[in-house]
Amino acid sequence: MAYANRRSSGLIAINLEEGDRLIGAGLVHEGNEVLLSTRSGKAIRFREDDVRSMGRAAGGVRGISLDDDEVVSLVVLSPSATILTVSERGQGKRSELGAYRLQTRGGKGIITMKIGERTGGVVGVAQVSDDDEVMLVTDRGRVIRMRVDEMRVIGRNTQGVKMFDLDDGERVVSLARVVEEDVH
Repeated sequence: MAYANRRSSGLIAINLEEGDRLIGAGLVHEGNEVLLSTRSGKAIRFREDDVRSMGRAAGGVRGISLDDDEVVSLVVLSPSATILTVSERGQGKRSELGAYRLQTRGGKGIITMKIGERTGGVVGVAQVSDDDEVMLVTDRGRVIRMRVDEMRVIGRNTQGVKMFDLDDGERVVSLARVVEEDVH
């Protein structure tokens, strides 16, 4: 209801501190869980009821402790899918949701991908199923579309496998799940 009245000038949805930016928003229902992931390869899984309800213009609560890191993705989880993690240098992997233990919000999280020179930082994390396709976008404008069922499910605490070849200096900058609409 806090967003029911529309204004041409918009509504304040959150107060951000200097240097902060909003990377995502999700609609949660009672019983949902949330996964936040960082560029340095950490992730935290917590229940939606760990976040107390607040007014529109509030600053929010800490989801994950960052220690000189940044959040790159927010996923509202469903129980049946796997977690796809993709890095700047085209490494990627799928991991079982059960590999991410439930924690309370505000902690340091656990490793979602071992990052290093070969991988670069994490650029995105998405929840996917075998029927999905994903698109990866590079900083040189290349778009790669891949079927999820062709990606192996491996452990959470690994570097992943090379998903495709990048040119020298090219980096993956974005990951998105492809959503097909049924046209009747």
